[in-house]
Amino acid sequence: MNRPVKLTLIIIVLVVAFLVIFGRFFVKGGDRIGDKVAIVTVKGTITESEKIISQIHQHRDNSSVKALVLRIDSPGGGVAPVQEIFGELKKLDKPIVASMGNAAASGGYYLACAAEQIYANPGTLTGSIGAVMQFVKLKDLYQKVGVEYRVVKSGKHKDIGNPQREMTIEEQELLQSTIDDVRSQFIDAIFQSRHQKVSREEIEILADGRIFSGQQAFKYKLVDQLGSLPDAILRAGQLGRISGQPKTIQIKQKTSFLEQLLDIQSWMSQAQSTLLPATSFRYEAYLPVSAP
Repeated sequence: MNRPVKLTLIIIVLVVAFLVIFGRFFVKGGDRIGDKVAIVTVKGTITESEKIISQIHQHRDNSSVKALVLRIDSPGGGVAPVQEIFGELKKLDKPIVASMGNAAASGGYYLACAAEQIYANPGTLTGSIGAVMQFVKLKDLYQKVGVEYRVVKSGKHKDIGNPQREMTIEEQELLQSTIDDVRSQFIDAIFQSRHQKVSREEIEILADGRIFSGQQAFKYKLVDQLGSLPDAILRAGQLGRISGQPKTIQIKQKTSFLEQLLDIQSWMSQAQSTLLPATSFRYEAYLPVSAP
């Protein structure tokens, strides 16, 4: 084999190796040259925070990213992952614009409040400010099928939410107190982020769990503008001092074939929330599968 051919093969091997090793850094949205607006998408029920936080950190460390658009299409989810993502967004030293899709309710709205500006479509479903816990009652079913349920516990409140017995008034009051505290944390987050636009008293009135359209949310000063994702991208570019129409960058989500097929993690978390609701509080809205 002559020298030019060998050299060509070596170059090809090096290029392939580079793509394999650094392929995870390649992103949607074209080349990596020049200033860009990053897009981070939050979609579906929020059951964990690691993947979104990883994206936030990668964009934080990318000097070509001058601003970030948080695209939200979510009814909310677990309190802890929502608060973790929110915390990392607030630490980001780059402008953030939130763009609401079909829904950005409860925990989805919580995340939007990390942005400097919030864009919603007129028909976006948002709001649902508050927290929820659910409990199933299986006592009658257990008796019907002959299942005997025994509990050994270390304290009288250790099995609050036990599906085989009625909840006492004292237990309901304890849980309500905790739910009220988690709701108050939600209101605190909104007020700290939007105190120049809406008063705490106004938020308190709106924080009764009700759903708003994007247009209503704009009226109540829960969002800043009515507009689409392209509108939000353009605004983020302006805040990031990018002239003209900004290029965008979006990190590809790595999921296994099984996760893509069944979305197992989300399904299992939702099943747990339904069957064992006492294990978690949720910033989550009850929304239709799709809006007209």
